[in-house]
Formats: sequence, C-alpha cells, structure tokens
Amino acid sequence: MADEEILTGGGVNHVVKVADTVRRPTGPWTPAVHALLRHLAGRGFTGAPRAHGVDEQGREVLGFVPGETADHPLPGWARTDEALTGAARLLRRYHDATAGFVPPPGATWYLPPVEPAEVICHGDVATYNCVFRDGAPVAFIDFDTAHPGPRLWDVAYAAYRFVPLNDPRHTEGLPVAEQARRLALFAAAYGLGGDDLAALPGTAVTRLEHLVRFMRERAAAGDAAFAGHVARGDDRCYETDMAHLRRHAGRLTCRTPR
Repeated sequence: MADEEILTGGGVNHVVKVADTVRRPTGPWTPAVHALLRHLAGRGFTGAPRAHGVDEQGREVLGFVPGETADHPLPGWARTDEALTGAARLLRRYHDATAGFVPPPGATWYLPPVEPAEVICHGDVATYNCVFRDGAPVAFIDFDTAHPGPRLWDVAYAAYRFVPLNDPRHTEGLPVAEQARRLALFAAAYGLGGDDLAALPGTAVTRLEHLVRFMRERAAAGDAAFAGHVARGDDRCYETDMAHLRRHAGRLTCRTPR
C-alpha cells in the first residue's frame, strides 16, 4: 500500500491519507453514512467526501477533499463574515441535498435521531470539520455523527461553532453585540426566518446538553478520547457556554444583519 500520512483532527479517530483517499475506523453507523454520501453524490452535491467502501484493514475509504481545516486558535481567514456566511450557505445546500434520502434497512446512527426528522443532520458542523479554499468553505467532512433531525438542530450547533456563541470570557470569545451581529448574518445566509432565529440560542443549549451527556457517558464507558475531553474540562466549558446562551438569548437575537 502507498505511504500513509497521519491527518490531525478532533482527537477521536486515527485518520490517515493514502494517495488521494482518507482511511478511517468504521463503526455500526458506517453503512448508513456511506449510503448518505452516495446519495449526496447522486444529487450532485460536491461539499462532502465520496465513499469508496472499506479497505483490507477494515477501514472506511473516503475521497480526500483538498483544502484547509481550521482548529483553535482560529486563523483570521476562518473568522471573516465571508467564511461565516459561506458555511451557512453550504449547510443549507447540504440539508437540501439530503431530501429524499432513504436510510438502508436497519440503519444505525452514531447519534440518536431527533424528531422531527426533516433532514439528515451532519451533527458536528464546525471549523475543524469544514474544508476551506482561499478562506471559503467548500465541503464538510467527518460524517460519523450524521443522523436524522430538524434543520434547526444542526443550524444551532453550526452557529455555536462558527459565530462562535461561547462565553466572551473564553479565549477567542466575542462581545455579545458582535455575536448577535454574526448570528443574524449566519441565520440570514442559511435562510432562516425571524421565529427560527429567535429559537437558535435555546436550541443550541439543548444541543450542548445532549453533547455533554453523550461525552460523559462515553467517558464513563471507557472511551479514552472522550475521557480525555472530560479530564481537560471540555464539558465544563460547554456548561459555561450554555449559561451564557441562556443569559443573553434575547440580546443575541435582537439584531438584524448589516
């Protein structure tokens, strides 16, 4: 086999690049995710990797998407209004492309489905799972967390990551007024109406509650990666952000984009 290049990422999976493919661990959810990726390709959606089955080592094989991802501390090009609105428009195109997708019989998802199942949520839309070229978002990667759910469920979490909507006391935190401005831009670029914009902070809180519960359950079950996240205090940071969102929900949704 060609040389393997280790790819850095969120710290949950061991991921390598082989020629123009990416090899990742599989799970019970892999057949559903690959069916989804094949559906997206059939719909002409270019903002996701192509699925190429499983290799001789039992790893999933995905097409490599060239470009850059952005982890913290975020580079300036990942914090621009253009990157923010580009991510929102890409997410809208992705959601629309999932219309009509029929999961394979007995499909298993990494995260449980959420009602109403309007679309197939990506589940972890963030700068570290977004491929940029020349500062513009062109694709999402790491679809392990995909699951059926409402549009707003995915949009709220993506907004939390891209605006970002964290407590301003955190590193890279923004003042509330700037968060409100950027949240309005994100919502408008996705195409949300006023009622959905108003619901974003509360939905983000609920989504983060699910994340913290899942993280702690996985850590308690012996998952080393999630145990490391908990030991690092990631769950407590999310709780601080939830308090921030509850405290400022009205201020965060009172601005219109400019």
